Amino acid sequence: MLRRLSLAYAAGLAAALVASVALWAAGHFGLLARLHVAIAPALGLYWLYPRLIVGGLWGLLLLLPIGGSAFLRGVVLSLAPTLVTLLWIFPFQTGQGWLGLELGLLTPLVIWAVNLIWAWTAVIWSRATGL
Repeated sequence: MLRRLSLAYAAGLAAALVASVALWAAGHFGLLARLHVAIAPALGLYWLYPRLIVGGLWGLLLLLPIGGSAFLRGVVLSLAPTLVTLLWIFPFQTGQGWLGLELGLLTPLVIWAVNLIWAWTAVIWSRATGL
C-alpha cells in the first residue's frame, strides 16, 4: 500500500509541475490576457511549491477505482480540484468571487483546462509507473 501511495503522490506532483508550467506559459505568452482572464503567475518557488505539494495530495485520487479510458478518467479526476478551486479557494481564500469570475468570465474554463492537463498527466504517469 505504501508503494501505491508513493506512486500516486509522485504522479500528482509531476502532473502539478506540468500543469503549473502550462498555466505560467499561458500567462507569460499572453494567452490568458487575450481571453481576458487576469491570471499571470510569476514562475518561482513561492508560487510553484504549494502547487506541487497540493498536486501530489490530489494525486491520491488516482487510488480510487475509476475505470475507463485515460481520457475519461482524467476528465473525472479533474473535477475535484476544479470544484474546490472555483467554489472554495476563489470565493473564500482569495476573495475573487464565485467561480473566480472577478478574474474574468472565462476563468472557470481556464481552471478546468489546467486541471485537465494535471489529471491527464497524472493518469498517464500513474499508468507508466504501474500504479
